[in-house]
Amino acid sequence: MATRGQDRLEMIHPSLPPDGLLARYSAATKGQLRRYLENDSPEPFLDPLLAEYPDRGGKMMRPAICIANARIFGEAREEVYRCAAAVELLHNALLIHDDVQDGSDMRRGRPTLHAIHGMPLAINAGDALLFTAFRPLLDAVRTMGSDVGRQVLDVTMTMARQTAEGQALELGWRDRNVTDLAEADYFRMALKKTAWMGMIWPAQLGLIVGSWGRADPQRVIGFGHFLGIAFQIEDDLRNLSEDPGYGKEQNGDLYEAKRTLMLVHVRNAASVNERKRIDTFLGLTRDQRTDADVLWLAALMERKGSIAYARKVAAAMAGAALQEFEQAYGDIGDCEDRQFLAGLVRWVFDRP
Repeated sequence: MATRGQDRLEMIHPSLPPDGLLARYSAATKGQLRRYLENDSPEPFLDPLLAEYPDRGGKMMRPAICIANARIFGEAREEVYRCAAAVELLHNALLIHDDVQDGSDMRRGRPTLHAIHGMPLAINAGDALLFTAFRPLLDAVRTMGSDVGRQVLDVTMTMARQTAEGQALELGWRDRNVTDLAEADYFRMALKKTAWMGMIWPAQLGLIVGSWGRADPQRVIGFGHFLGIAFQIEDDLRNLSEDPGYGKEQNGDLYEAKRTLMLVHVRNAASVNERKRIDTFLGLTRDQRTDADVLWLAALMERKGSIAYARKVAAAMAGAALQEFEQAYGDIGDCEDRQFLAGLVRWVFDRP
């Protein structure tokens, strides 16, 4: 099975670990989350569900990216921390929906929301959490003027469209059993589904609000693009591993027939008979995919070099992220937030 290893880390320029700032910005974001999740008259079938995923923890990388960019391009006022809370609320809303769409069993080391409460209540909670995310976002720009508000809404609507397109690609490939995918297809999906919401949008929010609309939000897209793809490949690799800190079902991506980079690679590297067996496997429903078939496919990925190849590609994406980092932040003086963002490139692989 896949392990993180050190080989691909050696290809990445070392930087300071981001854990210290991550903890500080996480604590600040949690304070805002409590504010927006509190309800004077809590509904028993709603409010506990809204708090379920946020209460389980999480690394808070996305809010931290927002706050760090605000401090780099201006300052982190109260409005910035509200934007950070909006990022985390929306992230958790999408996790609820993703778990339902994927039929996932585990999230952050515990059963998924729909496994505990059923799909109808889980979907409703995801919807409510998504709408709740707009409260801190609107509160943040309420006093900042129409120009800043328009910029925030513009990047938010762009992110929403990109994220939906990425999710549609991933779900559509499985629903229509599309098998003849190329690496470029995977990269396009990962950019839209992961990078835009997870890295690009939080950075843009922080930049816009921190600079009071004076900095150009386009300058951070390249860094977020490649960082997000590296993050997604590493996440896919961890799904195949026995990492106890991963928090999701081991080999869940195989049971769900997700079109990962490793799956694209192994199908292209397979013999005619192996490819037929892969395609038959992909055409089954999740319930029809046996443990034996999943283990066979995981072993084939190892044997065909798909795991090692994905590690190399993740390292290449991380290297590209560092180049884009210099384009985005090269004219910024050295500071802890700049070091933090540079350190995320290694943290993608080192994170707990």
